[in-house]
Amino acid sequence: MQRWIDFFRQNLGQGRLARGVGIRIRPGRRPTGSRISGEDVTVFSRTYRAVVTVPPLLWVTVFLLVPYLLMFCYSFWSVSTSQNVVHSWTLSNYRQLVGVHVYGQTLLRSMWIAARVMLFSLLLGYPLAYFLSFYAGRRKDLFYQLVIIPLWVSYLVRAYAWKTILGSDGVLNTLLQYVHLTKHPLEFLLYSPFAVVLTLTHIYTPFAFLPIYASLEHIPRPLIEASQDLGASAAQTFWRVVFPLSIPGVLAGATFAFVLSLGDFLAPLLLGGPSGIMISNIVVSLFGAAYNWPLGAAISLGMLVLVVSLLFVSEGLEKKWRFS
Repeated sequence: MQRWIDFFRQNLGQGRLARGVGIRIRPGRRPTGSRISGEDVTVFSRTYRAVVTVPPLLWVTVFLLVPYLLMFCYSFWSVSTSQNVVHSWTLSNYRQLVGVHVYGQTLLRSMWIAARVMLFSLLLGYPLAYFLSFYAGRRKDLFYQLVIIPLWVSYLVRAYAWKTILGSDGVLNTLLQYVHLTKHPLEFLLYSPFAVVLTLTHIYTPFAFLPIYASLEHIPRPLIEASQDLGASAAQTFWRVVFPLSIPGVLAGATFAFVLSLGDFLAPLLLGGPSGIMISNIVVSLFGAAYNWPLGAAISLGMLVLVVSLLFVSEGLEKKWRFS
């Protein structure tokens, strides 16, 4: 290794290697370029920008834009009696989506379940984030990891765990019968909207917790100290200083919990039963056994428009709150 260092040092000092690229090196001075111009720098900058930009754009085009375009086209096609897709443009799928009562009813049920999951996730996530931000002290990192650890466990494993807990012979019913609070297993615990809401709340509470915790961590502590110095109580400080400044995190957490719950299909499939079916289960059925891809694409596109609208509303409320 030392031999190569001596070689380059000797040749660079004599200018043999430098003259090949138009660089003159003098002992004790920095190299000066005689052939590097502003045009060369511009070309290099454009090339570097293209190399860095093209792969993400290609990924977005292939895996996002093209599937969305296919879904849009499929939503205007139809299915023949022989279960073949007819490539003729029609609005029959959207008329069926609006006219068939079961689709609208299932969508409203899905939104009601997602709204409850959002509410319970905020009720659990906000106090937890507040405790970690202001009272955890040195154990803040430990408690933070305890909140994040469930995200490392498979979604399917967690859903099956709740199915085991809420079943007729599950942990909860066995415990209730053991302490003589009930003589028979509680049937409403499983295969019901209650089971879906409980499972989704457990799964998506960390997604509501994270933005709330981030917003609480960015609150300047001198503001809280100033509020206390001016005679405000702990409750007044919270409602007039802490909570208003944490609203952006609350909006982000609520959006995460609602949107993720609205599009969930595994928890309703495993724990929902007939009364807990959500709109995503219908979409999966249409793309599967029913083999009605155009109608499934129409419902999916409607869900996409709804979710994007909710995201824009959430962003608008956040900006309005920040600048108010």
